[in-house]
Amino acid sequence: MIGLVMCGGKGTRMKSKEEKLLLKYKKPLIEHVLNAFENSGMFSRIVCITSNNAPKTREFVSALGIDVLETKGNGYVDDLGESLHKFEELVFVASGDMPLLDSEVIRKIVELVNEGNVWTSILVRKDFLQSIGLETEFFVDYNGEQCAYTGISIIDPNQVKSMQPVNESCIIFDDKRIATNLNTKKDYDLICAT
Repeated sequence: MIGLVMCGGKGTRMKSKEEKLLLKYKKPLIEHVLNAFENSGMFSRIVCITSNNAPKTREFVSALGIDVLETKGNGYVDDLGESLHKFEELVFVASGDMPLLDSEVIRKIVELVNEGNVWTSILVRKDFLQSIGLETEFFVDYNGEQCAYTGISIIDPNQVKSMQPVNESCIIFDDKRIATNLNTKKDYDLICAT
């Protein structure tokens, strides 16, 4: 399985002069995700999906010896779609702004996913997200419950062509370690206060 870390966004909602994934929560945000991937022992290769939107982040992860795949930087979905056709084995995708992600939760998610599925997205319940003080702008109805995407998916790239619609499977997994995506200054302040 390939570990893909999405780290080519502009991070405009953070309203910071510094690139979002290089903001510090004990260490740069992106480093938490990379350490979790490395320590999980689940991946044959780890690749950071970068763009010109975050040149310092690209430089940082390259200096750590992580493989980099450059995209056009047209947004999360487009960048992921541009990247998927470069891989032939299952990919575990995570956003680079998840400072609480750890190797244990990565292994648990991999165990939950049916590898025969084309695309499995990991969700958290709206109520759970709000109970830990986090918000998001977008919710989906899944089995009658309001849920939010975590930014984690497991995808079979051999069955995905040019981001055409595919059958998406979902798993609800309420866990602070995957619910905590830092998209705004409020999110960042909340995590730094803990």
